[in-house]
Amino acid sequence: MQFFQAFSGGYGEGDQFAGIQVPSLRRVAKQYYCALSLAETEQLLQHPIHEYRLTALFILTYQYEKGSQKDKELAISIYLRNTATINNWDLVDASAHKILGHYFFDKDRALLYQLAASTDLWEQRISILSTFYFIRQHQFEDSLKIAKILLNHPHDLIHKAVGWMLREVGNRDYDSEYQFLEEHYHDMPRTMLRYAIEKFSEPVRQQFLKGRI
Repeated sequence: MQFFQAFSGGYGEGDQFAGIQVPSLRRVAKQYYCALSLAETEQLLQHPIHEYRLTALFILTYQYEKGSQKDKELAISIYLRNTATINNWDLVDASAHKILGHYFFDKDRALLYQLAASTDLWEQRISILSTFYFIRQHQFEDSLKIAKILLNHPHDLIHKAVGWMLREVGNRDYDSEYQFLEEHYHDMPRTMLRYAIEKFSEPVRQQFLKGRI
């Protein structure tokens, strides 16, 4: 509960935990995803215990990957109408790119921008993490556009997520990340910048950190 800030005033306030380790959840999901209907998976995703919801997302990911086009569309609907229970960083990070990112890769991506413009922290994190799938396919435009939308976000969890995605862009196309940072690093929160430049050479890192680019 401390790690996921489930205490009063924390970003995970009110969440409940059973203390089950993630590898065990993954094994359960892999063994039983065929046994659950998508409707039953949605019920599990609404469970008050955190690990049950994480297991539901592992199951939903398998059902999405293995399912028909109709199943995929239903999985997307389930995901989007339950963002209120995908309400911590591990839940988002385990699922957004594998479900939403994959689905919207060859479709209109306007919905991701709607999530980025949301007032909900987790929907905003979903928006940027979904683009991880695009980055892995060497498409960076949406990641950079959503990063710009979230540039001045007040929350540390968004700073980390955006910085992480910028770093992933740079791992594949150094110039694309460098040009984005060159234009925006003065306006970026320090945590976001540190995450983004983590893989840069030390001299370049220091130039950014000291504002000498």
